Amino acid sequence: MACWLYEGLLLMGVVFIAGYLFSTLSQTRNAMDNRHPLQIFLFVVFGIYFVWFWAKGQTLAMKTWRIAVVDRSGKPLTQARALLRYVLSWLWFMPALAAVAPFKLSGLESAVIVGGWVAVWAISSGLHPQRQFWHDALAGTRLVSTPELKP
Repeated sequence: MACWLYEGLLLMGVVFIAGYLFSTLSQTRNAMDNRHPLQIFLFVVFGIYFVWFWAKGQTLAMKTWRIAVVDRSGKPLTQARALLRYVLSWLWFMPALAAVAPFKLSGLESAVIVGGWVAVWAISSGLHPQRQFWHDALAGTRLVSTPELKP
């Protein structure tokens, strides 16, 4: 979970740069203008980020915590499998976001529902025989520890 939080911190920089690039190229003056195109753009940017690094084995946060992602046989991911893992990883958020979308809930109510779903999704990984997260099981990937490098 610490790796996940560190990844989120690193993604803030990616969002800042991508958001700046998008707002500059689209001449967006107000943050609420072009909101949906920006969300689509960020979805694509995140996809490029994760697919690129997962196909190489690790993101920077994964390197820090000595975690790698491999396929079921222990080989590095192809870009197609990394893309599948990226799309399936949205199962952490999309069902809850889709459930709250039709209702006019406050930000706090939506955050509680989405946060509750994320907690349920994380806890449900304990039901998997190898204790994998479900997006990894569905994508045919797994996380492994990497050995510590000796100085």
